[in-house]
Amino acid sequence: MRRLLLLGAGVLGALLLVEGLVRVRQWLRYGTTATTYYRYGTDHASGLRIPMPGFTAGPIRINSRGFRGAEIEEPKPAGRIRLAFLGASTTFCAEATGLETTWPHLVVEGLRAAEPELEFDYVNAGVGGFTTTESLANLEHRVAAFQPDVILYYEATNDLTADTRSLAVAAGLYRHGEGEHTWIGNWWLTYYLIEKNLRQFSAPRGERARLRFEPRELSRGFEERLTRLVQAARARAPVVALVTFAVQLRRDQTPEAQRTAAASALYYMPFLDPASLLDGYEEYNRVIRAVAGSTGALLIEGETEIPGDPEHFADSVHFRDPGSRIQAERILRGLLGAPSFMELMARRRAGAGD
Repeated sequence: MRRLLLLGAGVLGALLLVEGLVRVRQWLRYGTTATTYYRYGTDHASGLRIPMPGFTAGPIRINSRGFRGAEIEEPKPAGRIRLAFLGASTTFCAEATGLETTWPHLVVEGLRAAEPELEFDYVNAGVGGFTTTESLANLEHRVAAFQPDVILYYEATNDLTADTRSLAVAAGLYRHGEGEHTWIGNWWLTYYLIEKNLRQFSAPRGERARLRFEPRELSRGFEERLTRLVQAARARAPVVALVTFAVQLRRDQTPEAQRTAAASALYYMPFLDPASLLDGYEEYNRVIRAVAGSTGALLIEGETEIPGDPEHFADSVHFRDPGSRIQAERILRGLLGAPSFMELMARRRAGAGD
């Protein structure tokens, strides 16, 4: 019994030591010992899963209304131009080194520098995992009350994931819940990292049957959902913008570079390969352009201006600071070159009401 107790104490001590070292590494790399930047609660008005109000982890600060960033002044001061950024984790920007290096913040700082006589603020309404469906509910139940003057939407990968998963389930190539970590990983960082890496590296390579799809058929639902979202946004703000989606994966990369660039996307869509993934992203960008044209929304192009490499991307779709900076530059250029946005600023300069 004594030996068993000593063995148990030794194992427990070793586990605690490893966990401590892993959390120190987590702090040094990310500024937090939490297992994740994302801690969620439920928004009672919409039923949406949203960032926990008041949650803090490293550079992440969630305000009292469940949005990343500072508190949002209510009611909106007269004459102020308020931007709302709708989307998912690629808008939330957990990979940025701080709030000041997220692309929504950089866009607003760029506007303040370009138009110092005007006041700007913003709502970062990006939530990890959101598709166009959740973003529409987010707009209607959480964002519209802040009276945004500009609504900007940036997202595609979650809709592509949801749409391809539906086909993969029907084809017997995927099971719901596949690849999701167990609850214990929310509290035990070592377990979370081991589980995540085992899932990623033990996934079948090359042997697994691949999903085949016709891009136009696949994107039909996305086009309908995105159109509804833009129509709802245009009913609430004078300027609505759609931004084409940027990914690290590129057609001119070597096969090895493509596999690396596609790794995190294929973790969520293991039934695809880099070629079909590129087909999907290109098709969803085509839809973004088509919906902007059919609804009269402002289209902001230039997704390939962000180099497809690890310096600019933390994984397949999330930006590092250099990628966020270029993302902000192309959006800022698109806004300042748009007649609808120039007209909005002219009205504010003239003292017109909201």
